Amino acid sequence: MLRTAMLLFLAGPALAETGQLDFDAIKTAAGQQAFDQACGQCHNPDATGATFGPPLEDVSGRQAGSFAGYPYSDALAEAGFVWTDELLRAWMADNTSFLPGTKMRHAGITDPTVQDLLLAYLHSISMGE
Repeated sequence: MLRTAMLLFLAGPALAETGQLDFDAIKTAAGQQAFDQACGQCHNPDATGATFGPPLEDVSGRQAGSFAGYPYSDALAEAGFVWTDELLRAWMADNTSFLPGTKMRHAGITDPTVQDLLLAYLHSISMGE
């Protein structure tokens, strides 16, 4: 019920502009809010901004542990994979089990709907998308 109310609240601007719902815009806006609340304390979406964790602009499709100048853990720097939606979901849910030895600590985001929203936002800030 709360998710539905949140999506309807966010639908207002998308509906007002076109007369029809733009579900991608709604998901992206909700994803930005989720990012701000769950990720924004440590991560900046803009690669030029100061941040505790690595910036997440262009993370979708980026080699793990590759943002220049960020001091990644050995585990992430040597991971050898490119971030896909599937891998980002696993990271969101339980990064320490997904990649033992990582420095990042968080409570985990296991709700697939919230993961969908976060992925929509991350795609929106990725140049290759």
